[in-house]
Amino acid sequence: MPKHTSKVERMLLTDRGDPSVPPPNWEPLSTSALFDETGKTRPDVVRTHFAKEGILHEADVLTIITKCALIWKDEPNVLCLEDPVVIAGDIHGQFYDLVNLLSIGGDPSQQKYIFLGDYVDRGCFGVEVILLLMCYKIRYPTTMIMLRGNHETRHLTAYFNFKREVLYKYSIGVYNAMMSAFDCLPLACLVNDRFLCVHGGLSPELKQISDISALHRFREPPSSGPMCDLLWSDPLDEKEEDPAAPQLFMANTTRGCSYVYSHAAACNFLEENNLITIIRGHEAQNEGYHLYRKTSKGFPAVICIFSAPNYCDTYDNRAAIVMLNCSVMNIRQFNSSPHPYYLPNFMNAFTWSLPFVAEKVLDIWTNVLKLIAVNDDQIALDVSDAVAATGGAVTAVPATTVSGGGDGCGILDQRGESIRTKILVMGKLSRMFRTLREENEDIVRLKGLAGGALPQGALQCGPQHVQATIQGFEQSKEIDCVNERWPDCPIEEDLTPKSNVVTNALTGSFL
Repeated sequence: MPKHTSKVERMLLTDRGDPSVPPPNWEPLSTSALFDETGKTRPDVVRTHFAKEGILHEADVLTIITKCALIWKDEPNVLCLEDPVVIAGDIHGQFYDLVNLLSIGGDPSQQKYIFLGDYVDRGCFGVEVILLLMCYKIRYPTTMIMLRGNHETRHLTAYFNFKREVLYKYSIGVYNAMMSAFDCLPLACLVNDRFLCVHGGLSPELKQISDISALHRFREPPSSGPMCDLLWSDPLDEKEEDPAAPQLFMANTTRGCSYVYSHAAACNFLEENNLITIIRGHEAQNEGYHLYRKTSKGFPAVICIFSAPNYCDTYDNRAAIVMLNCSVMNIRQFNSSPHPYYLPNFMNAFTWSLPFVAEKVLDIWTNVLKLIAVNDDQIALDVSDAVAATGGAVTAVPATTVSGGGDGCGILDQRGESIRTKILVMGKLSRMFRTLREENEDIVRLKGLAGGALPQGALQCGPQHVQATIQGFEQSKEIDCVNERWPDCPIEEDLTPKSNVVTNALTGSFL
């Protein structure tokens, strides 16, 4: 902690409401602790530091990104690896689940790993996930394999939360450097020359493995074409296949881009390239994995692996990894790990408290209106008594205030009805704000699942309805389907590569 901090500041940084919860590590990790004397990273130190919610110096972050980008740049589009190896699917910013994954799969100093992409977005710890994996890549460049996913792009990180996260924790310079590094990620990996690992899947334009090797990958992926297909395509749901009239590739309406490939298309590609199966990520799975239809060799044509348990803190799914040894495959499942609390979308406490303030203001105005309504009812009663006492002649009430065919209190009835309507509306608003306050986290999560807009009537039905809406894998997946599509509203300045330390280093290395 800096020496110049005041006594109050030290108290705020160290005193905890719950002493059993340790405070975050406020000091950035020193450069000497991060790098050894040869300039390589110490990933185990970084892992422990990040687990305590620590950060790094920005200059060190840029050094890590640059070193890793230079390693990726020298790798081919399709890497080759021999087992034993652990294959992991999407992580999506779930750092504490990644730590659990590494403990289950084995220490990267002794175990080979292939990660299928989608390290960032959706979760709140994408920065920690990608920086830790980069540190492992720098330390073990030949045994830590990292492939590109569809979220390792400017387009999706600007649309989802990774850009916001980097700006919150570091700066736009770090974000631009990270995007340039993502442009260098390889696209596929062959294990034992028999298992193809890729993020999404196949393309009608890719017949041979050599076709993948021939692609120009050092760029922002386009919205169509073979590079897009490798990152975005999906296997066709077995329930939708028509054995009588099999098709190889069809438009992927779920994603809004690329294709779905049939069992026949997968079998043709495997046969053509003498492969056993395709191992891919890209899709949330309730059990963490899904085995598609078997080929004539008796092995699933496609295996889908998803390694983010309780995805988005709502799916309640398990996660899985593939452990391949001597061409024998085992699938290990695991559940989610507890993680530190983050306000959704890195919201500050003042913004978070607005629903509570609004609820209290509405309560005050509702009570004021009720008092006005009571007074108006009393005035109406007094006027009615006066009308009755004078036999219907009211000379003291101006004509502009009397209506209703001689009824001296008609306008007062209208005012009373108007106020009662306002009270009902204010009460409805008050209930909505109470729901916002009580279920703020769930509502923000539900809004994120539903593409930025709450389902109609979600607030009016109360907290129980909000909780019920986001419970269960199938419900969450159905609500979240809008976020599985190619975003329709790109921000052009976010898609243009920016000059940064990584591009400068890459330019020098290409010369």
